Amino acid sequence: MTHVSIEEYRVADGDAGPYAITTGPDRALWFTMVHSDRIGRLVPGREPTGYELGPGRRPTVIVTGPDGALWFTEYGAHQIGRITTDGAIDEFALPTGCGPFGIAAASDGALWFTETAADRVGRITTDGRITEFPLPVTGAFPSAICAGDDGAMWFTLNQANAIGRIGMEGTVTIHPLPTEGAAPVGITAGPDGAVWFVEIAAGQVGRIGRDGRVTEFPLPDRAARPHAITTDGNGDLWFTEWGGNRVGSVAPGGVIEVYDLPTPGSEPHGITLGPDGALWTALEIGALARITVAPACPAPSRQGRFQARPSSR
Repeated sequence: MTHVSIEEYRVADGDAGPYAITTGPDRALWFTMVHSDRIGRLVPGREPTGYELGPGRRPTVIVTGPDGALWFTEYGAHQIGRITTDGAIDEFALPTGCGPFGIAAASDGALWFTETAADRVGRITTDGRITEFPLPVTGAFPSAICAGDDGAMWFTLNQANAIGRIGMEGTVTIHPLPTEGAAPVGITAGPDGAVWFVEIAAGQVGRIGRDGRVTEFPLPDRAARPHAITTDGNGDLWFTEWGGNRVGSVAPGGVIEVYDLPTPGSEPHGITLGPDGALWTALEIGALARITVAPACPAPSRQGRFQARPSSR
């Protein structure tokens, strides 16, 4: 079994709510603090810094944009935010009160985002021009979004129990999930050319190929409430278990390993590959956790390896 070491780094007080995290072009970790309306920055080995937004912004997902700045959604203010690596902030109001959540850079040089309350996917250029695309479903709560290897954007439909795909021209395809009430949230492009996602209500990791075929891998703890997922650069995917206080990895073949976080009730949310080659996850208790992976050795306590039996459709 793989040996994993986890260290926590305090970056805010317990009420700040670190939520999403990404690696910026400056080789720093950038993260949102959803409860304190701030954007945080941490260079591994240094003290964290933070940038204030206006009240009620509720920043959620953050990513690096094609222009070398960081872009983020402001769920509470119905805006898209942009922050440069030296801390200059711009905000772009959206046409509707839509609760933007997920955001990702696309192959067309723009950023695409989800509108949870409006059943739409939006597109914003780096100079702030916004286009919205309606989805063919209602009450779907589109959530996380990522760029697929096929040049399209893929996104989770949390309340419609489906995965969506939208081409650069705006054509939308909906792929229902095999498990009822799975409530997918996090999504990422996998190392195998497929898109991988997590099902927060079903306790599963899912995979969808370009042909729309879905495979689901049950977690050892079906009540773990997996939230976010990313790739590690070595062929595996890593996810957070918000309800299980763990992080886990899944190989493309379905082998799952899970690891307890040091602090009980730490509420892990976003996860990313850091500039130092480690995995980093945002903990809502006011910390970031650094996850390092060592060559296989005898399993330490409180860890587990599980071969999932996938279901497909």
